[in-house]
Amino acid sequence: MNRDQRLYDLVQILRDGRLHTAAELAERMGVSTRTIWRDMAMMAATGIPVEGERGLGYILRTPLVLPPTALTQDEAEVLGEALRAIADDPEHPRARAAKTLLYKVATLLPQAGIAPR
Repeated sequence: MNRDQRLYDLVQILRDGRLHTAAELAERMGVSTRTIWRDMAMMAATGIPVEGERGLGYILRTPLVLPPTALTQDEAEVLGEALRAIADDPEHPRARAAKTLLYKVATLLPQAGIAPR
């Protein structure tokens, strides 16, 4: 399983509103606890409302709900290309926002084949 699919699956697990330990999530995902720690840090850094501490557990504090959006493959590719172009330009005032949005889109729409760098 690639990282984007794992992140998507982790969000789906956390949507139940319960506290989940890193060990539990690692077992379910087939990865190490350390990988879960990194995944949770990355999700928090991109704005996904995950909270937690090592040894205690992780929880999604606010519901993560997006309105239904149907994208064609071409639309998804254009979205990814546009976000990458902005994210890769350190002079662009919204480069950081584009990078975090790219991670979110890749996580939430893994079937679109958008891969952040």
